[in-house]
Amino acid sequence: MDIKLRQLGESDIHITPLGLGCWQFSNRIGFAGKFWPSLEEVPSDEIIKVSWEGGINWFDTAEMYGWGASEKCVSHGLQKINAPIESTIIATKWHPIARRASRMLRSIEEQIQRLAPYKISLYQIHSPTSLSSIKTEMEVMADLLKAGIIRSAGVSNYSARQMRNAHAHLEKLGFPLVSNQVHYSLLNRKIERNGILKTAQELGMTIIAYSPLEQGLLTGKFHENPSLIKTRVGWRKYFPLYRPSGLERTKPVIDTLKKIAERYGATPAQVALNWLIHFHGERVVAIPGATRKEQALQNLGTFKFHISEAEMDEIDKVSRKFI
Repeated sequence: MDIKLRQLGESDIHITPLGLGCWQFSNRIGFAGKFWPSLEEVPSDEIIKVSWEGGINWFDTAEMYGWGASEKCVSHGLQKINAPIESTIIATKWHPIARRASRMLRSIEEQIQRLAPYKISLYQIHSPTSLSSIKTEMEVMADLLKAGIIRSAGVSNYSARQMRNAHAHLEKLGFPLVSNQVHYSLLNRKIERNGILKTAQELGMTIIAYSPLEQGLLTGKFHENPSLIKTRVGWRKYFPLYRPSGLERTKPVIDTLKKIAERYGATPAQVALNWLIHFHGERVVAIPGATRKEQALQNLGTFKFHISEAEMDEIDKVSRKFI
């Protein structure tokens, strides 16, 4: 499938509008891993193979996803299909909680070993919770960039003010801050209100949307069969949107997605992703995950059509209460 690539921030890296989110490869290790089944139930190699062969050129993982389990899975799956090192984009993250920026240097050595032979194209600070200042973090990032250890630097879960701060410090050191990875979906549009999206647009940064299908809620399957919620692994079944009141509140969005999906022979999830990667132009990309090969194939189906401006506006209108 021929997929038009997009520039990642102001870097020389070009990525597909959808990447593969790899949080689900955590193998139930650590707090983050408890959201997902074990790797025995998640065919990571198949999911990576389907995604790569379908045209996806980048994979987003993190140190805290199973404390390295996800990074190892990504490397193993890509090696298994002989994905070329030079054209495979790996995005990973440093876990900053209760750590200082200097710890990044040791962490990245371990991450390089887990991801080998693939290189780190985008290195992100997972959240603004380090014991060090943003200025110090950007100084370490600049050192990694100067040494050629990483190709680009990004952040995750940073506010608009924190983005500006990090961008300004890194720019003084001669490098652009290329991205901010944040929670963004039709059912969580807060970045349009709190300045994050506007700041990214002003600074030429890419917004990487995680949980773009809201943990499966935008597929519509939980609205059709609410009893499925009780069978889910992890804590998401307790989230407010999964309660009866949440399902009722989100139903108009699901109904609209279903209606538009029928016109294209598509699914509500594909329409939701289509809106996300087109409504604000090329500066918003998304990283849906997949726990089954079929879900990875469904994600790829997003590229087979392009909803109209009128349809995007209709979806915008029905989901504005989630801004």
